[in-house]
Amino acid sequence: MAEEKKERWMTYMAISTILIAVAATLSTFKGGGFSTRSLLNQTKASDEWAFYQSKSIKSYIYDMRKENLELQTELLKKDKTNDAVVKKYETLIADYEAKIKGYEKEKEEISTLAKGFENLRDDSKRHSDKFGIGVIFLQISILLSSIATLSKKKFVWFCSLALGIVGIFYFVDGFFLFMV
Repeated sequence: MAEEKKERWMTYMAISTILIAVAATLSTFKGGGFSTRSLLNQTKASDEWAFYQSKSIKSYIYDMRKENLELQTELLKKDKTNDAVVKKYETLIADYEAKIKGYEKEKEEISTLAKGFENLRDDSKRHSDKFGIGVIFLQISILLSSIATLSKKKFVWFCSLALGIVGIFYFVDGFFLFMV
């Protein structure tokens, strides 16, 4: 039996395919992690915006009550016999104004927090997108490497390497985001 001579480039092709497969696996793993982080931050931002909205509604209710009392106070001031009621209404109006100011301050804090979660979401999405693009190129590279193995065509392997390099570039970019 004659032994089939194994070409040296086939060994390099096998090693490069393994390295590209490892990069594809890591890119899939990291991309999924950043995707999950993006989703969690979106949920947190949505929760904060819902909290913001509830504070807005409460503020609006107190504002409407305050306006109503101000109108009633104006009517009661015309009749000098209602000074005790007017004082009580003015106290309530001052209390409502304080609550409205408090809600406005809380809304600012909530808005800042929600925008922070949105920024984290966007950053995680950028990382995830880069890893996703890397996975696409790495998988195509693996496919071409398999075809090169079956057909024993060096040119197909070189194409596989070129796409693998592009995929590894996006994989690395997924960590550092040097290409925005």
